[in-house]
Amino acid sequence: MMENMDVIALTRELGKKIQQEEAYIRFHMAKQTADNDPELQKLLEDFGSKREELSDMSAADKSDPVKTAEVSRAMRRIYGEIMSNQSMINYNDTKKDYDALMNRVNAIIEKSFNGEDPETADYTPECTGSCATCGGCS
Repeated sequence: MMENMDVIALTRELGKKIQQEEAYIRFHMAKQTADNDPELQKLLEDFGSKREELSDMSAADKSDPVKTAEVSRAMRRIYGEIMSNQSMINYNDTKKDYDALMNRVNAIIEKSFNGEDPETADYTPECTGSCATCGGCS
């Protein structure tokens, strides 16, 4: 029966299988926990407000360097609190496995579209591990 399915139906089946993967489930549970963490959401809101304040100050013709430094310090402090929040830690930890799964699936599909053998096509990380040589994470 499977061999009679068209590529879209097979892709929908793949989507169902992806949603059963442990990496998918763990990530979405961590995301939901982070989204429902009032402390984390308040920190994210505060960080956004400080970022907007800093942006407004930078756009002003006569920004006060002392005030700019103060807002920058506040942003760094809030960012540190965000990154040490357990919900954010869990989110980031599970996102690594989720991204790895997504990268592999996408690479196999893309390489198959480009004519490579689906049996051997796989994800090849391009990151060297050195941010100094990188154009940025995508």
